[in-house]
Amino acid sequence: MTAVGIDAVEIWTGKLKLDLAETFAPEMGDDPAKYTKGLGLEGSSFPDAYEDIVTMGANAAHRLMERKDLDPDDVGRIDVATESAFDNSKPVSTYIAGCLEQVYEGDFHHANKGERKFACIAGTQSIDDAYNWIKAGRNRGRGAIVVASDTALYARGDAGEATQGAGAVAMWITENPSLVELSTEQGYGSADETDFLKPNQQFPSVDGKRSVQVYLSRMREALEDFESVAGETHPDDYEYIPFHTPFPGMVRKAAVLGYRHMIRGTDAEEALTDRIGPQPRRDDFDSREAFDDAIRDYMDDLKETEEYREWYGETIEPTLSISSQVGNWYTGSVHIARMSALRAAAEAGDDLTGDKLLVGSYGSGAQAEIHEETIVDGWEEEALATNIDEQIERRYDISFDEYEQVHDRHNHDKRTELEPFTQPDGEFVFDGWGPMNERKYTFV
Repeated sequence: MTAVGIDAVEIWTGKLKLDLAETFAPEMGDDPAKYTKGLGLEGSSFPDAYEDIVTMGANAAHRLMERKDLDPDDVGRIDVATESAFDNSKPVSTYIAGCLEQVYEGDFHHANKGERKFACIAGTQSIDDAYNWIKAGRNRGRGAIVVASDTALYARGDAGEATQGAGAVAMWITENPSLVELSTEQGYGSADETDFLKPNQQFPSVDGKRSVQVYLSRMREALEDFESVAGETHPDDYEYIPFHTPFPGMVRKAAVLGYRHMIRGTDAEEALTDRIGPQPRRDDFDSREAFDDAIRDYMDDLKETEEYREWYGETIEPTLSISSQVGNWYTGSVHIARMSALRAAAEAGDDLTGDKLLVGSYGSGAQAEIHEETIVDGWEEEALATNIDEQIERRYDISFDEYEQVHDRHNHDKRTELEPFTQPDGEFVFDGWGPMNERKYTFV
């Protein structure tokens, strides 16, 4: 059976940086450790005056096509996942295709285009759509470009303000991929929730504590569902486990829950019993409250064990390095987590061909998906090809006053003029408004 998966990835970060410890924390009257240690964030990326979800997505897709030597005839579909869209009818994918047609001969008139919305999980759902399209034999030998692009802004003063971010991930989904092969088994956890939503508004309404609980509950359900079709999982089965990462502190909570679940009833649990006891079982307690208290105590002890700390350092920590510098990219977050880990492994010279990833995607509202990916031959070159480290390093470091101006510039309810902080070069830029209030773009 022909393998289908992610052949290549390009990443484009917003060109501005807000330093959370040095710039944001003093203005908020907070200890910098609240952000660097609590949230696990050093900085956030923001779009410059001429950037938005279209330019970031188009620039990532352009780099992808250039590196893979693609032309429009090679592309059978362009899918964009975003929760930052500015039009309720015209999909962002059409804007991105229009941008790309400025620099390529030919056009994308015979490529299917769409826009996926389910909060942060939409990027993974778009990959699923492309996978199914290819597996069904409807692609006519062509591949799919999947773009996850978001500007994750919160209202000023909101508790989520420190987790903001902006960037795009473009992925090339093909037969016989060079990065990872996707598995057929998937697990889902889904429920009607109102933990995070945007009812006809740009900035989200968030119940922070509930959102964490919903995230963890849906991830647990998805893992259980995945195991029902793929068999039991074990921490040693996976080289890395990339999670959706709104901020690294959220992943710390998910990781210990996942580890506890995967070692239950195994030799790994038994090896810990003398030190922290066996895992609490519901049947051993008279009430749910007593059981929940026992579980919390067990997990507090579990995350301090040498076994867990070593596993976390090897399997989870490498997935967080990019996110800690750029903040939450919504639909792109889990996909930069994957690349963060694979880049670290490639730079270290590790041989991972044939090893597996367990990918945990999540979208508020709420749904989680768990699936496996197999790292394939050629992954090292693909993992190192993107220049995200250089992009992060050369961002313009904005002051707090400049941050407020940037925030206003990208508020859909305002038309704030702002002189750019950086100079565009060889990229698509926002170029003003058309007669029907449409956004216009130019390649500089």
